[in-house]
Amino acid sequence: MKAQLGQKAPLLSVSAWVQGTEVNFDRLLGQVVLVEVFQVNCPGCFLYALPQAVELYRKYSEHGLAVLGVATAFEDFDKNNLENLIRLAEHGEVVGETLRVLSQQGKLSAGRLPYRIPFPLAMDRLVRHRGEVTDNVVINFIQDHIPDFEQQSKAYQQQIRQQVLSYLQSLDCHAETFELFELKGTPSQILVDKKGILRDCAFGAYPELETRILGLMQE
Repeated sequence: MKAQLGQKAPLLSVSAWVQGTEVNFDRLLGQVVLVEVFQVNCPGCFLYALPQAVELYRKYSEHGLAVLGVATAFEDFDKNNLENLIRLAEHGEVVGETLRVLSQQGKLSAGRLPYRIPFPLAMDRLVRHRGEVTDNVVINFIQDHIPDFEQQSKAYQQQIRQQVLSYLQSLDCHAETFELFELKGTPSQILVDKKGILRDCAFGAYPELETRILGLMQE
């Protein structure tokens, strides 16, 4: 069953914990939980989302906030993988577009992150696709991601169907946690309250994140 706001958060589905103790929502009751979902090959994740998560961890980890990082993959599977996540965790190494953009902007020190990610890190569970992409799979994807699809012209609908089909056929595998929480991309933030209830799933920049966390901590 897909995750639903206001309901008990389903457990994260991960293939490996590469840093910190293996943990999940059922073991963090009594704490507010922030899950930062990112891709290794995602410059925006490293420009603002992960630094924000690190800062929140430093400020509130001793006051009731648990922060977890989950690396996922929905593209660039040759870069968004377990091997590169381990390199990030152990040595602060980044790859691909992340390396290029952070280097251009002077965000690296000797080619590596100038800070260590201090919270537990895990790799999303990736499952290889089996069989062909059927019409039902395409339709379900469109219904989940394009709510106004039926209001579009027939020509536009056909164009979207073909684009979705091509996209799904290009995927080597699907990421279970990413799909379970119906995330829209990376970076994304999952917020779970002290009772284990899913309170938010946000995509992109989240300037109000600290305020939202403080409100949940006070409940």
